[in-house]
Amino acid sequence: MPNPFPVIDAAHPIDGLRAASAISETFAQKLAAEHYGLPATAHRLDSERDQNFRLTTLDGREYVLKIANPAEDRAVTNLQTKALLHLAAADPGLPVPRIFPAMNGAQELAVPFDDGSTRVVRLLSYMAGIPMHAVEASATLRRDLGRCAARLAKGLRNFRHAGANHKLLWDLQHAAELRPLVDAVPADRRGLVEKCLDRFEARALPVLSSLHEQPVHNDLNPHNIVVDAANNDCISGIIDFGDLTSTARVNDLAVTAAYQVADSDDPLAPARELIAAYHAVTPLNAAEFDVLFDLIVTRMVMTVVISSWRATRYPENRAYILRNNQPAWARLNRMANLSPTEAMQQIRRACNSE
Repeated sequence: MPNPFPVIDAAHPIDGLRAASAISETFAQKLAAEHYGLPATAHRLDSERDQNFRLTTLDGREYVLKIANPAEDRAVTNLQTKALLHLAAADPGLPVPRIFPAMNGAQELAVPFDDGSTRVVRLLSYMAGIPMHAVEASATLRRDLGRCAARLAKGLRNFRHAGANHKLLWDLQHAAELRPLVDAVPADRRGLVEKCLDRFEARALPVLSSLHEQPVHNDLNPHNIVVDAANNDCISGIIDFGDLTSTARVNDLAVTAAYQVADSDDPLAPARELIAAYHAVTPLNAAEFDVLFDLIVTRMVMTVVISSWRATRYPENRAYILRNNQPAWARLNRMANLSPTEAMQQIRRACNSE
């Protein structure tokens, strides 16, 4: 019998593209000077797929030098570049990185490396501030994130690119394909994971293909959101477009909201604040309201399952991979006790859309 889930293999993006041979900070500095005319110091940044460096010039300017994983499809890398260029024109005030061309005018450089690989190199603006996960949450900050997420979706609404339809298992529409990975989850947690996947397949999956589809960021978790250091109620940056893909627009909101659920007796309260702010900018329709709660829960399941599976495959990167796993599990337990119908009604009330 053929494998019903052929998407799961070592080359698929579920693996996050295993890290290629390391590039030194010294070599990153050489690339910046040679191709961008920037004498600068380089400091390595955490990354799952690419190798990224924070550059600081002598006069204090800061940039990010991104060196793509050589295994990543060039069309996917270019998708991210073109999306950022599109957003710069569509919504110039949106706090996303800007692309700086090399001295030869190229927005992307194909650079050969000593290991025989050729890697795409790009220079982006550095988004200064504090990662959202490191600041105290507030309703004002969540509302600002909701507005930024809505503007981001609105800005990408008319963006078109041949690489936007690449298949990514982190895309909620493919959540059913997690089933072969559930064994990586601790045995006492698998029952709830399976129950949530069953509900996704019964309630959300049948309608996703009928909802508005467009390119979306797809990973607005607190590690990819930068907060203004002088005003912790304001978003100063949205980073890491590595999971950008074309999917149902509401999926992007579900991903964002899944990280704003509380481990409390009213777990949806903070997410409702974000969703209401999003709705005020990019209104949800009735069908999107109907599936949003189930999609939020499913994103939590995806975080638990995929990170558990990847941690077993790449134990050397276990800490980074599992950084969102335990919080997602705690919130998922809270959400599992809610009635989907009541949760949907709570979300509608928050958006004045009953």
